[in-house]
Amino acid sequence: MSKCNFCGNKDTAEKHTDYIYRHKGHFMLFENVPCEECTFCGEHYYEAKILKKIEKDFFEVLDKKKQPARKIEMPVEVFAY
Repeated sequence: MSKCNFCGNKDTAEKHTDYIYRHKGHFMLFENVPCEECTFCGEHYYEAKILKKIEKDFFEVLDKKKQPARKIEMPVEVFAY
């Protein structure tokens, strides 16, 4: 990455983070995903091969071809002023 698309900073660090994949009302949380993180604003950048694997794994679980590591329950709230 030459510079952050969000803040323009040129420095990044290799990190691992959580990533939520969403498709048509279905969600899956991926933990420990490798990324580059902007050292100034924290924006995350992912390699294409990482995102392709996330998408592949998501659809395998959705189609019941693979079991997720575990399931969690998540509360939902509609934002309103």
